Amino acid sequence: MKKLRKEDISQEVFDLYDAYAHNRLDRRQFIDKLKTYAVGGITLPALLGFIMPNYEQKVQVARDDDRIETAYVHYTSGKGGGDIRGLLAKPKGAEGKLPGIVVVHENRGLNPHIEDVARRAALAGFVALAPDALWPLGGYPGNDDDGRTLQRERDRDAMLEDFIAAYYHLATHPACTGKVGVVGFCFGGWISNMMAVKIPDLSAAVPFYGGQPAAELVPQIQAPLLLHFGELDTRVNEGWPAYEAALKAHGKTYEAHIYAQANHGFHNDTTPRYDEAAAKLAWDRTVTFFREHLQ
Repeated sequence: MKKLRKEDISQEVFDLYDAYAHNRLDRRQFIDKLKTYAVGGITLPALLGFIMPNYEQKVQVARDDDRIETAYVHYTSGKGGGDIRGLLAKPKGAEGKLPGIVVVHENRGLNPHIEDVARRAALAGFVALAPDALWPLGGYPGNDDDGRTLQRERDRDAMLEDFIAAYYHLATHPACTGKVGVVGFCFGGWISNMMAVKIPDLSAAVPFYGGQPAAELVPQIQAPLLLHFGELDTRVNEGWPAYEAALKAHGKTYEAHIYAQANHGFHNDTTPRYDEAAAKLAWDRTVTFFREHLQ
């Protein structure tokens, strides 16, 4: 059987997966359309297996990494879902308090990849909190298909309140200095933008390929922004020019990067949309940005 490589897959397949991952196609429609690209020795099962997330083999910082400490914690979201659970990660044996980062998941709950990102943040010297907005419905169900279904059952503004509550929980945590930023991916990118709108004391926001707030909300933003986009992510990118114009018009502090030939989800190393060079550069920029603004 032919071993698939990213180079073997047409951009249309990545676009199909994006439509499926963002609920514009159901699973049956996705598979039916995917069959068109199962040609030239590429079987449908092989193509499907290649394009879907591979969490077990793509962990960068292991759950039992002895350089960090992790624990599940609970906090209260009065306007959102009540009791919320999240993964708290921090460097092991760190002396004194550390700046904090809220890590916001995609549109499928707190899956293993986002937990891994929280551990990476801890390894970089921060205390990180990665909440699960699906906790009021039982938490991340163990697979992304069911996770997306569950997340559609929740109101996104209620979930925004859950992450705002996470900010305040982390800012007052004994391990945190009170300086807190947010990084989020996809849905979490929109949450990151909106937390910048809603939280006057937010120290920094880093949306990865996230939806933009309405232009009339931009004057409320006080936090500096670092925004990451993939060049091929036309769905999200179409809203960027208007957002940038509003940021400029209101004198906001921001830095934006568009990564050449990168897809939506380019930072997520569990799918072939992953772009190693772009992901590493974006993460290095993110860590540097937080170190600058969370001091």
